[in-house]
Amino acid sequence: MHRNKLTLYIFIGLILGIAAGYLYNAYIINDLNKKLEATGAGVKAINTRLALMNDTASPAYRSLKLQNAAQVNIHNQTETLREDKLAGFTLLSDIFLRLIKMIIAPLVFTTLVLGVARVGNIRSVGRIGGKTLLWFFTATLLSLVIGVLLVNFFEPGRAMHLSLPGEQAAAAMPKTSLSLKDFAAHVFPRSFFEAMADNEILQIVVFSLFFGIATAAIGEKGALIVRFMDAAAQVILKITGYIMLFAPFAVFGAITAIIAKQGIGMVSTYVIFIGEFYISLLTLWLILIIAGYAVLKKRVFVLVGYIKDAILIAFGTSTSEAAYPKLLLEMERFGCNNKIVSFVLPLGYSFNLDGGMMYMTFASLFVAQAYNIHLSISQQLTMLLVLLFTSKGVAGVPRAALVVVALILPQFNIPEAGLALLLGIDPLLDMGRSATNVLGNAIATAVVSKWEKELE
Repeated sequence: MHRNKLTLYIFIGLILGIAAGYLYNAYIINDLNKKLEATGAGVKAINTRLALMNDTASPAYRSLKLQNAAQVNIHNQTETLREDKLAGFTLLSDIFLRLIKMIIAPLVFTTLVLGVARVGNIRSVGRIGGKTLLWFFTATLLSLVIGVLLVNFFEPGRAMHLSLPGEQAAAAMPKTSLSLKDFAAHVFPRSFFEAMADNEILQIVVFSLFFGIATAAIGEKGALIVRFMDAAAQVILKITGYIMLFAPFAVFGAITAIIAKQGIGMVSTYVIFIGEFYISLLTLWLILIIAGYAVLKKRVFVLVGYIKDAILIAFGTSTSEAAYPKLLLEMERFGCNNKIVSFVLPLGYSFNLDGGMMYMTFASLFVAQAYNIHLSISQQLTMLLVLLFTSKGVAGVPRAALVVVALILPQFNIPEAGLALLLGIDPLLDMGRSATNVLGNAIATAVVSKWEKELE
């Protein structure tokens, strides 16, 4: 499929998805949505009454517990019924994402090994890697700072004036923590095959770096491995081309399901927050493009044109991983040397998720504002530094940034129950941050190619 036609079909998928989602929400599952809203409000009201009762052995308390269980049961049954009615749409996006995940691990492994082996000696790997990581950490820090500054400027959570949740609400949210030992276990694989099976991108990157450096170090004997990896990468990229033909259908299914569940009314309820977040993303886009212009000059605008399909795929599917194969192809077509693309781009998917980084500070401080929790400048700077390092290695999959927010909130005594404020609109926010991740990685790859004089 021609690239311009693919763009057109993806746009058509987006528009049809919005229309189908609205019609489905209004005429097919409207009653189910109302029932879910009513049972959700009922559970919340009962939990509030339970939190105020001290005598847990009283008949009134036991009666409320039974009512709560009945409401939860009805809510779960209704939600299952709604999911069944939307199964046809979600199946489209699920198939696409499964196909993408099927090729992500082997694609990252083969292309990164090729990139490292073709770079040559360890000194060259260190030089290119140093430049790459310098750009990544600078872009990450910039993204986090923009998130902090703009969320403090807009203060989207101030209007909510929520009271701190009771023990029951806090207990309902998963408790998470991240130690240095956990982080090391997440970075260094105990089994390459386990990392491949689990799609642990950062672990695959670590093994691929060792494998590529060792391949280059054995000289002529490594040439056979390089030829094999090159052939394997070409096969996987050919498979990628086939999978991309399904992208418009996946975007249609994903958008339809989101709008059908949440409805246009949900969007309008949070329209200010969503609008301010997207203004922040556009600000980040502008700064990234300006930074790219400083190195690439006018070619940065040509680059944006080349990667528009990848951006749309990431936006429509809410995952930057889905756009990785397409982005890999377009960066080479843009003129970046294959060895640089194969080296920088996989690293970017572990270290350079700019949209996700900005969301982490924006969302964390939004929850704090909603509960009227004041964080000093020093606390916000500490949060920024913690996020700078704990967020590395987070794969560009749906809700990945939300998981990191769940890690951060308890460290600053912010109620984890506040994540519920974001769950309903997170898919809409995830679209924007996933698209931003793609832009950030594309500019990083082009900039490093230019620095290495490997850009045609």
